[in-house]
Amino acid sequence: MKVRFAPSPTGPFHIGGARSALFNFLLAKKEKGTFLVRIEDTDLARSTKESEENIKAALKWLGMNWDEGIDVGGDNGPYRQTERLDIYKKYVDQLIKEGKAYYCYCTEEELDKEREAQMARGETPKYNGHCAHLTEEQIEQYKKEGRKPTVRLRVPLNQTVAFDDMVRGHIAFESNGIGDFVIVKSDGIPVYNFAVVVDDHTMGITHVIRAEEHVSNTPRQLVIFDALGWQAPTYGHISLILGADKKKMSKRHGATSVDQYRQQGYLPEALVNFLALLGWSPEGEDELFTMDQLIEQFSMDHVAKNPAVFDIDKLNWINFHYMKKLSDEELYELCLPHLQAAGYAPQSPSADEKAWLMMLCTCVRDHVSYGAQIVDQVKMFFTDSIEEDQEHAADIQAVKDEDTYKTVVAAFKDKLQAMDQVTPGAVKAAIKSIMKETKLKGKFVFMPIRVAITGQMHGADLNYIVTLFGKDKTAARLEAALA
Repeated sequence: MKVRFAPSPTGPFHIGGARSALFNFLLAKKEKGTFLVRIEDTDLARSTKESEENIKAALKWLGMNWDEGIDVGGDNGPYRQTERLDIYKKYVDQLIKEGKAYYCYCTEEELDKEREAQMARGETPKYNGHCAHLTEEQIEQYKKEGRKPTVRLRVPLNQTVAFDDMVRGHIAFESNGIGDFVIVKSDGIPVYNFAVVVDDHTMGITHVIRAEEHVSNTPRQLVIFDALGWQAPTYGHISLILGADKKKMSKRHGATSVDQYRQQGYLPEALVNFLALLGWSPEGEDELFTMDQLIEQFSMDHVAKNPAVFDIDKLNWINFHYMKKLSDEELYELCLPHLQAAGYAPQSPSADEKAWLMMLCTCVRDHVSYGAQIVDQVKMFFTDSIEEDQEHAADIQAVKDEDTYKTVVAAFKDKLQAMDQVTPGAVKAAIKSIMKETKLKGKFVFMPIRVAITGQMHGADLNYIVTLFGKDKTAARLEAALA
């Protein structure tokens, strides 16, 4: 088995492309096959080197290293379409020589006029075959007029073009509805449908998994395979990814590129896990899988025809699971760029600053689903004013109205002032001591302290909050609460 991922470098690497790459990768690894990556850059106006590098970096970040193709090499290169023009020309010339393709001198204006006339008659627009049987005199006349020809494939009439799709089952098209189509543009660059056929055959591709929007391209590609006397690969067209509103995923739904999720502090293992579940169903109830587990379980038999819905809450839940496995050091490394961007951390933290920041990250880790989220969670550590939680204002007031509220706050202030060093252990011991002295149960001690210094009913571990605030800031807030 040999599969390929062949992106066009015309923009940031879309999440849909990443899902297509992943399904190809998983199938290849499951079947002990080859995963090839090549670049389809014949759209000269839109293709950029920057986009190509973005795609390659994203694939590597997600753990989808390829066995053959761009950068890594192989026996079937080059792996960039603009470097394969001589290969395409060889097969175009063969088709023309065999009478299976011909030069078309029709102008865009003429083609548009014919298309409009067909539509006015209620017909499906297709090429009318005007240049299919030109005489030598007609060709010479067109050349004198300076017309630059395209090359069209002769599509056989009255045939059924069919294939068995790994996801969608048997699909058939009538060749009469296709019409002779362009395989080489007037600038000499082959169109996508021709280049992809030559690439798939010459690179030995056996299976192609791609988005369902390519279903309509498949009959044209099958006709080209047939004209060249080649066997087509097995196709599998996977469903679109929709936003929560059941419309095609776009920028209005939030981040759509892999790099945006990397920059927001998502983990590659989590994104891979999430993408795998977009259109593929594992056999059991589990939803958390390592790459090795995905490879072991993956099967095209369990890929759904129906569109997959991109559920950001599901991604956050999966990412939170993976973040829980991070060491304190790894969590710090993930969150640091976001703290720096917010102005909460210096560009080169000292050892003491790093220790404080690492404790900060650890303190709020149970409230952070991805790296960028830490900024909102740590705001209170970088401001002198208390922002009370308005959603729980009534509950906060109820805590303040307790008879023992000020007693507890005053007792904790005294114990804080007596500490040689403020540490989570020392804070914990102080709270336990107050419970013992006042005979009050846990929440009647730590809740007044939490409300007094944070203005919140819920949040991170109080022992760490006090330690991170430090003696002076905590004491000032306790004093204000007593006043």
